[in-house]
Amino acid sequence: MFNFSFNEILAVTFTLFAVIDVVGSIPVLISLKEKLGHIDSGKATAASGFLMVLFLLVGEPFLKVLSVDVHSFAVAGSIVIFVISLEMILGVEFFKSEKDSKTGSLIPIAFPLIAGSGTLTTIMSLKANYSAYNIFAGILLNLVIIYVVLRSLSWIERILGKAGLMVVRKFFGVILLAIAVKIFKSNLNF
Repeated sequence: MFNFSFNEILAVTFTLFAVIDVVGSIPVLISLKEKLGHIDSGKATAASGFLMVLFLLVGEPFLKVLSVDVHSFAVAGSIVIFVISLEMILGVEFFKSEKDSKTGSLIPIAFPLIAGSGTLTTIMSLKANYSAYNIFAGILLNLVIIYVVLRSLSWIERILGKAGLMVVRKFFGVILLAIAVKIFKSNLNF
């Protein structure tokens, strides 16, 4: 009935971990935490998990109902990531927070930062090679990692200090910008 495979779960977990890149997103998350004042780790993790499982179950049919193809979805997500990266690099605020921790934990953290277009399209793609149960297990393992990172942001911020945080934020802003351009470029050609 259940086709659990340790090797498949491991492959899915590492694939999603690389795509989600929660460790690489730490400077972005800290920057958003400073702007919002607080990130609700539980809500952000739960919302990310909900989106990932939803796309595992009904992602492609849902986009088809909206007459949106996967590539258009990826381009839209890349534009949001592009704007966030510009904020990090230039120190300019494009994303105006509502100072509402509920909204701030969900947008842009749960989507598109954690469960962004890359993550959601990867989940849909994994269905071609892996059992849905193993993908679900990989999603759960990544959610544990995401929760731990989100809960540890204050500690990580103290360790890096202001100067270290600024250097890391600018560096990862450029990396995030490159990722946004790559996602945009690879999905615009289709």
